Amino acid sequence: MDLEYDSPAAYGLYGYIKAVADELGLTGDSWFVQLEPPVNAYIALDGHFPLYPGRDVALIWHEEHGWATAAEIDSGDDLLILSFLDNDVLPPPRAVARFARSAPSEQRSVPPVLRGRNDDDGLAVRLAAYIPREITTTAG
Repeated sequence: MDLEYDSPAAYGLYGYIKAVADELGLTGDSWFVQLEPPVNAYIALDGHFPLYPGRDVALIWHEEHGWATAAEIDSGDDLLILSFLDNDVLPPPRAVARFARSAPSEQRSVPPVLRGRNDDDGLAVRLAAYIPREITTTAG
């Protein structure tokens, strides 16, 4: 997916990722979004996974794979994918937060079925539904 910086889908993606961070009770600069293809996002999580003590953990979102939990590896740039959510690339923020809080043993460890993305799949429209209210009220 190729998102323009000021497109409704881009604003919606920021709103969606912020809604997930809010559901997790995170504040500050705990997340970021990359709009260049492949579009993805990163949310830093508090705590550590038992199998990876001392390693920072995160939720990551990818335009084709959806959500996964990950642990940082020694280089700091690469992530070790630990588990995946489900086959919906854009589940409700509450479901993502529930997934992030679940024990790793309750999480799915195999990747979801990958689907090729195209402009007809509705992802941009689904993302636009998450445009924050403050953006829609100042734009009109």
